[in-house]
Amino acid sequence: MRRTRSQEKILSFLDRLNREISAQELYLELRTARQGLGLATVYRSLEALKLGGLVQVRTLANGESLYSCAKKDQHHVTCVNCGRSLPLDCCPVRELERQLQESHNFKVYYHTLEFFGLCDRCHNPSLG
Repeated sequence: MRRTRSQEKILSFLDRLNREISAQELYLELRTARQGLGLATVYRSLEALKLGGLVQVRTLANGESLYSCAKKDQHHVTCVNCGRSLPLDCCPVRELERQLQESHNFKVYYHTLEFFGLCDRCHNPSLG
């Protein structure tokens, strides 16, 4: 995939950031760093990088999308009440990914796994 300068700037920033970020936050961070990218350019670049397998996106229960470099799989438990999202340390679907690649001749860039429910604070308010 041939990348534009805008895509290179975004990819470099995401790599240094080493965490998930929304497109709006990314735009504001790049604007603060005087990178000269418009919001529409940020969205277009993120979409192109996603389609190229270089950026992954995770959509929260509230509909917000978070972007990060596609370096590793992401797994979370997310509370539908307060929005708290906690990463999981293990990958319960790695073998399934390998099987899909082999049986379907399908190149997997990354995968996400998300469980939605109530966190301990929202499920048992007396604990918080």
